[in-house]
Amino acid sequence: MESVRTILTHRYPYPHEHSRHAIIAVVVGCLFFISSDNMHTLIEKLDNNIKWWSMYACLLGFFYFFSSPFIGKTIKPSYSNFSRWYIAWILVAALYHLPSFQSMGVDMRMNLSLFLTIYVSSILFLLVFHVIFLGLWYLGLVSRVAGRRPEIWTIFQNCAVLSVACCVFYSHCGNSAILKQSPYERKTSGWFSLWRKEEMNSWLAKFIRMNELKDQVCSSWFAPVGSASDYPLLSKWVIYGEGAGSSDEISPIYSLWATFIGLYIANYVVERSTGWALTHPLSVEEYEKLKKKQMKPDFLDMVPWYSGTSADLFKTVFDLLVSVTVFVGRFDMRMMQASMSKSEKDGAAQDLFYDHFRERDDFWFDFMADTGDGGNSSYSVARLLAQPFLRLTTDDSMVFLPRGDLLLIGGDLAYPNPSAFTYERRLFCPFEYALQPPPWYKPEQIAVNKPEVPFGSSLKQYDGPQTFIIPGNHDWFDGLHTFMRYICHKSWLGGWLMPQKKSYFALQLPKGWWVFGLDLALHGDIDVYQFKFFSELANTKVGSDDTVIIMTHEPTWLLDWYWNNVSGKNVSHLIRDYLKGRCKLRIAGDLHHYMRHSYVPSDRPVYVQHLLVNGCGGAFLHPTHVFCNFKEFLGNKYENRAAYPSIDDSSRIALGNILKFRKKNWQFDFIGGIIYFVLVFSLFPQCKLDHILRDDSFSGHLRSFFATVWGSFIYILEHSYVSLLGALLLLVAAITFVPSKVSRKKRGIIGILHVSAHLSAALILMLLLELGVETCIRHKLLATSGYHTLYQWYRTVESEHFPDPTGLRARIEQWTFGLYPACIKYLMSAFDVPEVMAVTRSNICKNGMDTLSRGGAAIYYASVFLYFWVFSTPVVSLVFGSYLYICINWLHIHFDEAFSSLRIANYKSFTRFHINREGDMEVYTLAVDKVPKEWKLDPDWDGEPRQPQQMSHLREYPSKWSAATPIQDPVNTVKIVDHFVIHRTDKPNSAACNGSAAR
Repeated sequence: MESVRTILTHRYPYPHEHSRHAIIAVVVGCLFFISSDNMHTLIEKLDNNIKWWSMYACLLGFFYFFSSPFIGKTIKPSYSNFSRWYIAWILVAALYHLPSFQSMGVDMRMNLSLFLTIYVSSILFLLVFHVIFLGLWYLGLVSRVAGRRPEIWTIFQNCAVLSVACCVFYSHCGNSAILKQSPYERKTSGWFSLWRKEEMNSWLAKFIRMNELKDQVCSSWFAPVGSASDYPLLSKWVIYGEGAGSSDEISPIYSLWATFIGLYIANYVVERSTGWALTHPLSVEEYEKLKKKQMKPDFLDMVPWYSGTSADLFKTVFDLLVSVTVFVGRFDMRMMQASMSKSEKDGAAQDLFYDHFRERDDFWFDFMADTGDGGNSSYSVARLLAQPFLRLTTDDSMVFLPRGDLLLIGGDLAYPNPSAFTYERRLFCPFEYALQPPPWYKPEQIAVNKPEVPFGSSLKQYDGPQTFIIPGNHDWFDGLHTFMRYICHKSWLGGWLMPQKKSYFALQLPKGWWVFGLDLALHGDIDVYQFKFFSELANTKVGSDDTVIIMTHEPTWLLDWYWNNVSGKNVSHLIRDYLKGRCKLRIAGDLHHYMRHSYVPSDRPVYVQHLLVNGCGGAFLHPTHVFCNFKEFLGNKYENRAAYPSIDDSSRIALGNILKFRKKNWQFDFIGGIIYFVLVFSLFPQCKLDHILRDDSFSGHLRSFFATVWGSFIYILEHSYVSLLGALLLLVAAITFVPSKVSRKKRGIIGILHVSAHLSAALILMLLLELGVETCIRHKLLATSGYHTLYQWYRTVESEHFPDPTGLRARIEQWTFGLYPACIKYLMSAFDVPEVMAVTRSNICKNGMDTLSRGGAAIYYASVFLYFWVFSTPVVSLVFGSYLYICINWLHIHFDEAFSSLRIANYKSFTRFHINREGDMEVYTLAVDKVPKEWKLDPDWDGEPRQPQQMSHLREYPSKWSAATPIQDPVNTVKIVDHFVIHRTDKPNSAACNGSAAR
């Protein structure tokens, strides 16, 4: 609808490149003619042969499922746009060979060939016109407005519109010359005569019989303009109607085409040559109002993890391989950071340890992780973080939560890989929209002497929000290069000041609270330099009654349980032997959900009271039901106190893999279609299908069909090379794809079942395609003429339907050096793909594959692939999505793969902490169930007075964009999903951990 709305409405002060009225007229005309003629003929001549209608149903069904992900989407992605044209091409090529359109009275061959002829002619004519017009502009003979060149796609669109109009007219009104009526009869037989009172009954009768009304429209509205003798100068440049040997009537199709061409040229000349846009400008007020209404943020979509065409994903794989082989165990950026400190004391004081918050009385801070995926989700969280306060309604009261003075970000800042583009567009862009950086900030500026506090004040005096960030595994894919450049060497993330200089740090907060931000890199553990720094800090600066929050990117307690592994030994050593019970909370991201586990009181020593995961900062959602059985960590029992989304909701969301996998991952087509084609490559063509078609009963057809499928499988095992090799490679990939936590035996079974499902589906699709082609050949719908059948047929009927007594076509061919007929010929041959496939198939079945040249074989397999790819892509996505659903809900494996495929932007959250005057810490987790997809310029932000050099955090409305529908705005839909309190004086074995269940 957005595309239609763009065509039918003015969106810019300069007029459109094409006539909106012409498009409206063509659309309305098509609907009228189809309803009046085709539906009438369909009812009268409905083909009762179930074979053809079932073939239509299968064909249209596969084409619908192939194109369904692109219905309602914009044409911005190049693959989406390509798929629309691709599906239209091969669908038309298939339909015009089937018989039912002929039984309905529609000659598809004539319409298709006529469309291509008019389309090519229109493009050539308009291109010549535009070249001449630009030449006149260059010579200064027309207005300067004419210098704006038209988009080439606009010319193609206009040519397609008028070609469709001519074809619709030909299908329903014909090309024959209609006898002239007397002036009086012509005057009184028009449309308006139908409205005369005395003819009302006749009009109603004709309305009921739509085909008769259509005939009257054809004879009155689209009557020929006259004979060639009436226009001597044009007699050699027109197309004549049928029966031109006895009459020189100009073809009505030519009249319609010339009318549309004339309207386009007149519209273009008036707009460009006379300066229409300059003489009809919008007022400044109207223009600004329209501009604000059209302003929308240019957010990126969620990362397509299953894209077969994404260069970013291939770069991610390459960066990961390089990082694992080069940086892990060979070169570690953390060692370089430690060596860059001037001295141990200096480095600890200036680069790693920050205590400027410790004297504050009432302190609020936030935690979020795993942002920088989809722009809508990342901005929703950033918008909530930027608000001066959030007003939330609980069961019995109203809660006001002020903005945090500190924002902790737990890694994975941009997906799928760290680069200048992903950091700027996926991380900095949403945060700068949510809270603008200072007016003097320059994005390209490098911070040399951090912290660069505004107005020359110190960190203690600065009252604006600040942020400290640790890197995640995705930030380490390039060896931490982009993280160091954009985080450690820049001063602002939007309106949040970034004082940190290294990838790890220690923060001393008020009332004896500390935050240790650890960098686990790709090892899943801290290095010896970090361990030395934090262990010495725990011994020398952290008091015996102080409380430490450990922040890491990965929640090792959950991942170690899931993978049955032991990681983070240095972190565990630090917590057990140095902090000795002073760590009451661990926070992490990496898993894109919210879960909190609290310890179960016992006689054993407790090293960590609460384990909190919140990776809902903007990335795709992860399941919670996979981790619901986690119960033990560091020798203590834990219980799940909160999960978001809930366990039941998480399991239900996984069902989307069956229903939505291809809709969310249509770029997976490139891989899936090729895999299926390789699996059945050696089986084309199937020449012996008589036994399937001979059976009389439906059950007999099925038995023969599946027996042939089994025989094809045996053929692959015994005789095939390409298909067998493809199946073996797919089997190895499928077994390798199964997570390593599963035993080898189960991995083999799962892999074999997975490949068997794909191979069975590919064999069934192959046999269905072959049966369709064989049926058409037996009924002489295919393999009857050879190559270029459409062009050859058109040339045989061209002189009958469009006589050329003056030799106009010969002159055009001579002037274009043969280009004009050649273009039409090869365009028409593109719609002969089914015929090419059928002719070559018949030759192979008759003479054998050895008689086919390499070029002929390449043409045959290419024509087969064009259709088999369309049939296979929806099925391969369905099979693979079903595999992921079964694995995630029944076997609890593939939690990353099964939810990254869904690309869910909803269920976003962050955690807000409050250290009160008594030293206790309240913990609120705030969440938004549904993320808005449409945004508009926030009128409150736009209307708020601005002071020169004003910091954005001082504004009442700091965020630029609000949801297009106010009721969906995150500020209005945010809710508390978990709330608990950690008392500073709690002892590990006290009776309660003061945690309340999720609300």
